[in-house]
Amino acid sequence: MHSTSRFIAAALLLAACLSPAAATAQQNYPNKVVRYIITDAAGAGTDVLGRIIAEGLTNLYGQQVIVENKPGAGGNLGADIAAHSPADGYTMLQIATTHAVNATLYKTLGYDLVRDFIPIAQIASGPSIMVVPASSPAKSVSEFVKYAKSKAGELTYASAGSGTCSFLAGELFRRQTGIEMTHIAYKGGPPAVTAVMSGEVSAYFAPLSAVMQQIGQGRLRALGVTSPQRLSFLPEQPTVAESGAPGYQFSCWYGLMVPAKTPPAVVETIHASLLKVLATPAVQKKLTDLGYIAVGDKPEAFAAHIKAQIEAIRPIARDLPQPQ
Repeated sequence: MHSTSRFIAAALLLAACLSPAAATAQQNYPNKVVRYIITDAAGAGTDVLGRIIAEGLTNLYGQQVIVENKPGAGGNLGADIAAHSPADGYTMLQIATTHAVNATLYKTLGYDLVRDFIPIAQIASGPSIMVVPASSPAKSVSEFVKYAKSKAGELTYASAGSGTCSFLAGELFRRQTGIEMTHIAYKGGPPAVTAVMSGEVSAYFAPLSAVMQQIGQGRLRALGVTSPQRLSFLPEQPTVAESGAPGYQFSCWYGLMVPAKTPPAVVETIHASLLKVLATPAVQKKLTDLGYIAVGDKPEAFAAHIKAQIEAIRPIARDLPQPQ
């Protein structure tokens, strides 16, 4: 059995042994509509992910879990709304790597990612794939690094915007390989994909679902995935590390949180429910088709992950311009 599946199965056994208080909460919660806040626009990859989870919770609860898209301010608008919502379990917030970036990038925020929320679990991780124009002379990561060093300062990498996962993946790659490469920020993923296809930029660390069609059509060349191991659903694609950048790995992550002071019994109920949704074969297939890997960890593990991510991102965020 896959390690993720083993963990989810074990966690489900623990969830079955809930305290009497938690059992009571399960009987009474939820008894009205739950809102599921997503900090991206409808149609974005994170929105699709969130709707899969919200649908799964709806089916499990027999009570509507309604997605509310609250884009704006780099994900801070929706997070601020959730932080100041009643701590009763009827407001859930889906967060991502971007929120850890915001915690280090913004001098002032209307919320504190660690203090104002209780982590439920990491929902999924999303490795990226390094792509270059089909006309690029590089056919592997090692060739790309060699080419970049021969053209010092001439190569560029695209991102969907400063502070996004595509930026972090590219910047980490630049730093670890020691190459000179200029960051070009675009307003979202689609323009970045177009730019690398046209040869306007030299590389892009893209979400898998955003470029697999173009790779298959020969309009982009894939050099490697950013996960630590090859992906089970894309076994022929090497990792960036094995293709020429030893030790490199990067994945975006996505998780679920609720406002601080939400009753522990309700937190237990939501956590157990999320694990059940993630263990559903249909949900796992949907996530895999989108390039995500289901996680479903414990609240304390997710809390530790968030804190570690904030500290890991801090040195990179220092080099970013302060948002206005």
